[in-house]
Amino acid sequence: MTPEAFRLIRPARQETSVIFSSPHSGRDYPADFLASSPLDPLVLRSSEDAYVDRLFARAALHGAPLICAGAPRAFIDLNRAADEFDPAVIEGVARVAHNPRISSGLGVIPRVVSGGRAIYSGKISRADAELRLAQHWHPYHTALQSLIDETHADFGEAILIDCHSMPHEAIDAHARPGQPKPEVVLGDRFGAAAGREVVDQIESAFATAGFRVVRNSPFAGAYIAQHYGRPLSRKHVVQVEIDRALYLDEARVEPGKNFAAFCVRMNRVVAQIAQIGRRAIPLAAE
Repeated sequence: MTPEAFRLIRPARQETSVIFSSPHSGRDYPADFLASSPLDPLVLRSSEDAYVDRLFARAALHGAPLICAGAPRAFIDLNRAADEFDPAVIEGVARVAHNPRISSGLGVIPRVVSGGRAIYSGKISRADAELRLAQHWHPYHTALQSLIDETHADFGEAILIDCHSMPHEAIDAHARPGQPKPEVVLGDRFGAAAGREVVDQIESAFATAGFRVVRNSPFAGAYIAQHYGRPLSRKHVVQVEIDRALYLDEARVEPGKNFAAFCVRMNRVVAQIAQIGRRAIPLAAE
């Protein structure tokens, strides 16, 4: 069975210029994909931003839409460009100029999951790769682009929160000696994807909830931030990375014991972020 491309949860009435997107939390694994991989399903799940969609699930109650991927990241990565094809995993693809994401096996059709473990024993066909784009990548991005355009038309701005989680070990690898480890990393591509005032307010929302927040290191934002972020046009994108250890049993890829309490904490953050976009007066009301 082919998983749905996305779930879109709209509020009864959009009351803010903020949009939430979770492109890596999909967990509907096609049976033929599982059968084709030598990896255990639990290992395949290691690349998920597991349950991030549930952390932001109440966005609609605060007047903001939430769009979530259906298919998992190991199957197709919606935070990559549609042409980031890896010749090491897709048949008939010519080698291109150096691309660090493709070189590391993390193109739009990933070759590896965390720890560099190979998803496939061989290669998949170009037709299979194109089908995944047609069924998942293009519908998701068409819907996301529409959300941004509609919101910008109605409010005069759009603020996209690109929701992710990061393995705790990634934080350890980039930790600075003697300094507290960050719990949330905000990526605005060093100002290229979002205005400073917007990022300041998003940082304040997390800091007020007691999170340790840093910017752009080790994650500054990938395709979604790069492609949709146009701060001079009042289209802002901020990538949010949350330490998985705060809410997840990473070994089992299951919600941790404190998951419900963490969701309550996150809901306060979501409410405050949604409030940022309430300053924009819907143009239709003028």
